[in-house]
Order: sequence, then C-alpha cells, then structure tokens
Amino acid sequence: MPKIKSIHWKEFEKFLLVVGCKFEREKGDHRIYWKTGVKRPIIVPRYNPLPTFIILNNLRILGISRDEYLKAISIM
Repeated sequence: MPKIKSIHWKEFEKFLLVVGCKFEREKGDHRIYWKTGVKRPIIVPRYNPLPTFIILNNLRILGISRDEYLKAISIM
C-alpha cells in the first residue's frame, strides 16, 4: 500500500471540494467543511505542509479509503 505524503492544505481543500464537501466557515487558521451524510465536520488547519495524521483522520471521517484518496489526488 503506497504511503500518504504531506501536502499543502490548499491541495487537500481541492480534494474536499471534489468529493462534495462544502466550506462552512473559518475560525482562526482552521477551515471547517461539511458534507451531507457525515456526522462530524472536517477540520483543515492552514498548515504547510498538512501533516499526514490530519489527512488520515479526515479520510476516516469521510469514509474514504487510502486508495480512493490517492487515486483522486493523482488525477487532480
């Protein structure tokens, strides 16, 4: 299984918008996104690079596998 690498937060934001998340608000340096059918908001801090553990936690909240994420990132 390929490793997930740290990326810029703007690249992860593009991914979130592609999978159907909507930007709701911003508090400090954290951006909050919602998607219908998801019980928790997706929180993305504006860190450069965005740590891998934050990407993995948000994928778990969205119910997206590593392979689906890597495939989506590669075609963006």
